[in-house]
Amino acid sequence: MNRFFCLFHSLLLVAAVVATPAFASDEVPGAPQKKAIALTNAIVHTILEPPIADGVVLFENGTITAVGRKVKIPKGAEVIDLQGQHVYPGLIEAMSQIGLREVSAVRASIDSSEAGSINPNVKAHVAFNPDSEVIPVTRANGVLIAVSAPSGGRVSGYASVMQLDGWTWEQMTVKAAAGLVVNWPFPAADGASEGLQEFRELIEDAKAYHRARAVPDSRQAFDIRLDAFGPVLEGTTPLIVRASDQRSIQSAVAFAVEYDLKLVIFGGHDAVLCADLLKKHGVPVIIDSVLRRPRRRHEPYDAAYTLASRLSRKGVKFCISGYGREETWNARNLPYHAAMAAAHGLSYADALRSITQYPAEILGIDGQVGTLAVGRDATIIVTSGDPLEIDTQVNQAWVQGRRVQLTSRHTRLNDKYEQKYEQQRAQLKAR
Repeated sequence: MNRFFCLFHSLLLVAAVVATPAFASDEVPGAPQKKAIALTNAIVHTILEPPIADGVVLFENGTITAVGRKVKIPKGAEVIDLQGQHVYPGLIEAMSQIGLREVSAVRASIDSSEAGSINPNVKAHVAFNPDSEVIPVTRANGVLIAVSAPSGGRVSGYASVMQLDGWTWEQMTVKAAAGLVVNWPFPAADGASEGLQEFRELIEDAKAYHRARAVPDSRQAFDIRLDAFGPVLEGTTPLIVRASDQRSIQSAVAFAVEYDLKLVIFGGHDAVLCADLLKKHGVPVIIDSVLRRPRRRHEPYDAAYTLASRLSRKGVKFCISGYGREETWNARNLPYHAAMAAAHGLSYADALRSITQYPAEILGIDGQVGTLAVGRDATIIVTSGDPLEIDTQVNQAWVQGRRVQLTSRHTRLNDKYEQKYEQQRAQLKAR
């Protein structure tokens, strides 16, 4: 029996070793920028102002140092003539599970949730897999920044903002704690809810814990879960509440106001019905998906398509995510969610901002990314045209000044099967 178990465990170990490369990408992270780079003869889309024809973007040590038509290029700089191509800030996916979920059918490749219902101590960035095959696939379509968020339970843990290039999760982390993800309990008609009452008691316990810990020479024992609520109670980090129906959104806003907490609504299908409330308290919405069906049978077919434009008209701050169509592999399609919103009433400028400037503002990283301006990170894409158009190609990209490889599993498969068809054509010719 012992010999059988030894053999069994040996086989498992071999299988794990053999399987590991399947979950690691072949792309090499970019090297740190060594000299100034000037992108010239480009149409520069700063997002903050109209496009600049025949513009220049100059960046040094991973930071943008000049943007405009007349830019003094330092001696020794690498000059890249873009010949009329377009320059944009890297696109931002405001909610995903990139780096936490690889193959949904393979349990060993999923690290998106912890056991138990209350896990505020969980931090997504430390579990992030920098070798995920999903990363190069996603950034090849211009998405260079993504929120990686845990799921499951009542309190899932802290979502992290990650840049999609780097050797380690430490190098890829832009903001370790972008928000504490909470699956909001559905309240009853009278506002009562067992789940809501449990969460209320949890917040009260956390407040009492932090008051006790603040007392000099406190004997309050350390509690990792209650301690993790600190940034939320201080108001420096928001709750990111998953809520889509009207009653849940109203309940979450009322709770945040009662406890003086920062709040971000994720989902927000009925957010237009709560627009005045959201606007009054400055609560932004991360739309979980545009390319999806209506949630209810009586709704018009384009309910999801028009949500962004309806929120815009109501003056509610929002951004667009592609999360609802799949948490990881479909993040590459983020620009097409914005495009569909633009086709259904949202202005083009707001559609572009909804996946660049607006998510950066909501996530508190607008001083680093989301626009092209002096002092921002050189996280940049060069495209053949409008990134919201499907036939546009992303030709070059940089993350904090590091040149990014735009190859991926998909491009390698394309190259492989191109050779296959070339061989078949050669064989037919030979006949």
